Amino acid sequence: MITRYTHRNLEWLDLESPSNDEVLSIINEFNIEPLVAEELLLPTLKPRVEVYDSYMYVILHFPALRHTHQTFEQEIDFLIGKDFIITTRYDTIDPLHKFSKVFEVNSIVDKSNLGDHAGFVFYYMLKKLYKAVEHEIGYVKDSLANAEEQIFHGKEREMVETISVVGRELLNLRQAIEPHRDILKSIEFSAKNFFGNDFAPYLTRLTDEYYKVHNHIMRTTESLKELRETNNSLVNTKQNEVMKILTLMAFVTFPLSLIASIFGMNTQYLPIVGKEHDFWIIMGIMFGGMLLMFSFFKHKHWL
Repeated sequence: MITRYTHRNLEWLDLESPSNDEVLSIINEFNIEPLVAEELLLPTLKPRVEVYDSYMYVILHFPALRHTHQTFEQEIDFLIGKDFIITTRYDTIDPLHKFSKVFEVNSIVDKSNLGDHAGFVFYYMLKKLYKAVEHEIGYVKDSLANAEEQIFHGKEREMVETISVVGRELLNLRQAIEPHRDILKSIEFSAKNFFGNDFAPYLTRLTDEYYKVHNHIMRTTESLKELRETNNSLVNTKQNEVMKILTLMAFVTFPLSLIASIFGMNTQYLPIVGKEHDFWIIMGIMFGGMLLMFSFFKHKHWL
């Protein structure tokens, strides 16, 4: 499906899972290389930048919003010319959809200095996409804050899985974003020649946007590590307390079992057995041994 937007002398074509006929029409209209056109038909595993005479070809992957999509990454292919930009995607990408509404009604675009070439449209698109990633990191931080509250309410074991899920989400965010560093450097170098030096400050701002998002991810990852260590310490402490109690119970019951076994032997002579109140005497010995064990543990501060 092709959706076409126009603003002044700029044209934006948004392709969603394009067919062969739709890609062929783009080739003929904008003089796109056949090899590039083939790339538009199917997703590409790795991001890259290629510069041609009349346009730049950029492939970037962005983390999918976890509350609306099941996939971890979403690909966007950009064909950026002087007066046109073509985006190709294979799924609904919420930030791009929102940007299309802004572009379509010209409510914000007219107020902002969109510039006189499509490089500025690319710049505003990427800003919108990076802002969406920041919002996604905000969802992750909210999950961490909720997990922290649950941990200090005595639910350490239940939060082990939650922390692991949050860790996986942060890893997916980082894996999707980190390749942008090299791609943006390549774009910064190539776009200066393609669009002129006046566009250089915008390219620098894009790099700043990337580092802001990347640093946000890294800070959240550090918070996750600290929270995981705290949770593990609390879980281990509780387990150690349980093991301590079980060990003490074993030591307390051992002499009782020993005494019971001695007086249960089938021998010709057993002291106390057969005398008056022998049962209560044996129970008294066992109870006294238990008190001695408890007194010893108290003296050693093990209880």
